Amino acid sequence: MAKAAYDLKIPCYIVMPLNTDNFKKHSVYAYTKNIFMCDSNLLSRETTTKTIAKKNNLYFIHPSNNLDVILGNSTCALELLNDYSDLQYIFSPIGGGGLIAGTSLAVKNFFKSCNIIGVEPKNVDDAYRSVKSGKIETNFTTNTIADGLRTNLGSINFPIIQEFVEEILLVTENEILSSLKLIIEKLKIVVEPSSAVVLAALIKNKKRFRNKKNRFNYVWG
Repeated sequence: MAKAAYDLKIPCYIVMPLNTDNFKKHSVYAYTKNIFMCDSNLLSRETTTKTIAKKNNLYFIHPSNNLDVILGNSTCALELLNDYSDLQYIFSPIGGGGLIAGTSLAVKNFFKSCNIIGVEPKNVDDAYRSVKSGKIETNFTTNTIADGLRTNLGSINFPIIQEFVEEILLVTENEILSSLKLIIEKLKIVVEPSSAVVLAALIKNKKRFRNKKNRFNYVWG
């Protein structure tokens, strides 16, 4: 968001929770100095954002629960499937649900034979519980290294997930860390922990997905 606003030469105000990783904060600072910290919970984020938006007459863009954001995210899946049109599975992390909702819409509209698997840290499993209960659940803690997945599931994304996502798998913090180490040390790819959850789930369920055409088969070669 900050980079897009910088390129367009328009002001941008970013609200970030206090427990945001310093690397992320400094990356955003490169494009805007208008960063406002809030407590690490949904109520604080919403209150802080509304106050800043009203004071500065701003247009609010939600990071995941926004149809334009969801459709933008769908292009990631389209690019992947244009290269590998015979995939059987795509694994996607779930935080607010914008990425997996966009992925689902792209797949089910253009590549119906592919299945969507969602992945969450066990410590913030609101989407997993929401699918089980049939209503949006909230997280009781944000204690996960996957900081991009600490937010709650969005109301626009939830029905899309209900309709199109085959299953949601859970991974532990140790499994995320092991996956992250493997990606960085063996594959020589720099990713954040929120991205590493999907490989963690694939490794955890490797017998089930062995010999299947999924996203990580191509990474492994």
